[in-house]
Amino acid sequence: MANRILVTGANGQLGSELRHVARSSYDSYIFTDVVMTEGVATTYLDITDRKAVRTFVTENDINIIINCAAYTNVDRAEEDKDRAMLLNATAPENLAQAMKEVEGLLIHISTDYVFGGDGDKPYTEEQPTAPKSVYGSTKLRGEEAIMSVGCRHVIIRTAWLYSTYGNNFLKTMLRLTSERESISVVNDQIGTPTYAADLADTIVAIIEGGKAERNEGIYHFSNEGVCSWYDFAREIAHVAGNTHCEICPCLSSEYPSKVTRPAYSVLDKSKIRQTFNITIPYWTDSVERCINKLISEK
Repeated sequence: MANRILVTGANGQLGSELRHVARSSYDSYIFTDVVMTEGVATTYLDITDRKAVRTFVTENDINIIINCAAYTNVDRAEEDKDRAMLLNATAPENLAQAMKEVEGLLIHISTDYVFGGDGDKPYTEEQPTAPKSVYGSTKLRGEEAIMSVGCRHVIIRTAWLYSTYGNNFLKTMLRLTSERESISVVNDQIGTPTYAADLADTIVAIIEGGKAERNEGIYHFSNEGVCSWYDFAREIAHVAGNTHCEICPCLSSEYPSKVTRPAYSVLDKSKIRQTFNITIPYWTDSVERCINKLISEK
C-alpha cells in the first residue's frame, strides 16, 4: 500500500530536491509551504497552527510527514528568538502530535548546531549536545519536543546544506569566483558539505526500505569526508573552472558575528549507513554533480 506523504518547507533546498525524487516514487506526495513560488505547485500550510496541521493530516489521510521547514537564518535568530522557537520547536511538536494521533511517522531534519563544535572527532548521535546559538538551541528543543510527544520518528541531523535550488554557499562561491580576482574564506571551521539531493535520496530510501518503523531515533547525515569552508570554496572554483580567482584562507575572527559557529562539526554517519544500508557519496563527487547540473540547466 502506497504511503501518503506530507512534505513541509517544500520550496526550500531539501523540499525542492524531494519534489524531484518523488516523481519516480510509487508513494503519493503532497508538498506544502507558507511561501509560494511562482510556477511551482505547492499547497499552503502553516505548521505553527496545530489545528490546521491536524485537519490537513486527517483530510488528506497522511501517514508520513517529512519536515523540511525551519528558521535557518542563524544570525537573525539571535534577535528573533520567538519566531525561531515557533518554527524550530513548536511547529515540529505540532507535526509530532498529528502523527501520534494517526500512528504515523515523522521524519524531521535537524542540524549539527545542536553540538558545541569543540571536539576533534566526528560526532555520534549519542554524544552530549551543547548548542551555542539560538538557532542550535531551538533546533534541539524541536528534537526534544518530538521525542516527548512520543510519535514514531526519525530525526536526521545534517550540515552545510547546498543544492541547485535557492541561495547557498556553493552558488555564492560560483558567482564570486567568476566575478572577482580574489576572495577570502574561513579556514578554521571544519565540517562536511551536504548535497541536498543526496539527503533527499536517503530520506526516500529510508521510507521505501520499510525499516524506519523498527529503527526510530536520531541519525546523522552529510556527505563523506572532511573539509573547511576554504577547502569547499577551492573545490567549487576548481570544478567550475574559475581558476583565475585567488582564494585566500582567513580566520573566523576576521569576520565578527553575533553567533559562535561550530569550529568542528563533522558528523559520524556510521549509524545511518549500517541501519538503512545506504551508500553516501564523497563530498567532492557531489559538488561536481551539483555544479554540472547547474551548468546543464543554464
